[in-house]
Amino acid sequence: MKNPIFIWVIKLIAVIILLQTLYFKFTAAEESVYIFSTLGAEPYGRIGSGIIELIASILILIPRTTLLGALIGLGTMFGAITSHLFILGIEVKNDGGTLFVLATITFVCCAILVFQNKNKIPDLLRFKI
Repeated sequence: MKNPIFIWVIKLIAVIILLQTLYFKFTAAEESVYIFSTLGAEPYGRIGSGIIELIASILILIPRTTLLGALIGLGTMFGAITSHLFILGIEVKNDGGTLFVLATITFVCCAILVFQNKNKIPDLLRFKI
């Protein structure tokens, strides 16, 4: 799995999905407001998760910080997936399950990036001042 083209494709898939949802979160699109209202986190959860996803996207694209960005993306998508499974349902506002599928794809891409960079995990645990 050391093919650099494959890794960049995985990075781009995750980043494109994360970034395209920002428009809906930051413009208070009806679906986003509905989701975060249902979760009891409107508007701060919607805006906060958008900021976190933006940071994760930037970190994923920078080779030195890919692991950190992928971990953040993994955690964020885990939250999205569990919200769909236990609170929202797979299909939200007749989307055919698109948001759930996109969250799952992003989760898998981030998991691949974490696995690919697993040897850098000890470096995250060292604090350099």
